[in-house]
Amino acid sequence: MEVDQGHPIKVVVRRTGLSPHVIRVWEKRYQAVEPMRTATNRRRYSDADIERLLLLQRATHTGRSIGQIAHLSTERLRDLVYDDEASSPPPSAAAWRELPEVPGSQLPESYLEPCLDAIRQLDRAALEHALMQARVALSQPMFIEHLVVPLMVTVGELWRNGSLRIVHEHLASDVVRTMLGSLSASAALSALAPKIVVTTPTGQLHEIGALIVASTAESDGWQVVYLGVNLPAEEIAAAVQHHGAKAVALSVVHPADDPRMADELLKLRRYLSPDIELLVGGRGSSGYKAVLDTIEATRIDDLATLRNHLETLRSPDA
Repeated sequence: MEVDQGHPIKVVVRRTGLSPHVIRVWEKRYQAVEPMRTATNRRRYSDADIERLLLLQRATHTGRSIGQIAHLSTERLRDLVYDDEASSPPPSAAAWRELPEVPGSQLPESYLEPCLDAIRQLDRAALEHALMQARVALSQPMFIEHLVVPLMVTVGELWRNGSLRIVHEHLASDVVRTMLGSLSASAALSALAPKIVVTTPTGQLHEIGALIVASTAESDGWQVVYLGVNLPAEEIAAAVQHHGAKAVALSVVHPADDPRMADELLKLRRYLSPDIELLVGGRGSSGYKAVLDTIEATRIDDLATLRNHLETLRSPDA
């Protein structure tokens, strides 16, 4: 087919980084683009459609809701994205510090050093106390995204450069795991809320990323089926079928070059029905980009991206 007759959805996926599922939902629910149709009713997207989807993706990454921006003209989207990105701090380990003041409470950064001091001293009680104070003072999304995530990233960096021992990392992980588990246990959700299965695939033994995803999804109104770590593809698929889940979220941290991973992901995609969305994130997920593209999984690079995808998937049309 000639290029001037439009691009198939696989090309759009490759150029935008959006999954086919999200593209279809943005098109159907929000009328974000109106692709052409072939004689056999297949979608064909123009260069203008691809540019528009790219702009929408960039806008959602800066925190915009797709429902608030999908109706804007392409020209207005360009201006909005330019303004948002120009006013955003450059991505860095310190970017989370640039936060608005929280009325009646301290900023998340004020809790980071007490937590790190407690970890350095191997003082479990002090770490639990610092986290509990933060949990009371901060909203759940802010607690997770602007304290727990930077804390665990910092602990990992300090362990890798030799400033902390593995026992420090284990203490921090255990306390944070317990804290995130208590957040999940306290969630009160409607029985009609959509369900998402959260786990790590075979060979992935790090749990914190999956727990962060589970807590974030619950705070956004999802019923989470949390399955722990190191689960084979067939068991994940069985849980999805049993619970009638709408999506699967996988955390992939280490290793980033497990030869078994590609087979596990390919099997999982075959076991799942095509309408089940696969979300994959974590530090190690970039090592499996080729297979994630093959199975049309959605890469999740941060919690803002996760929330935007969860919002899209909650659509009755999704």
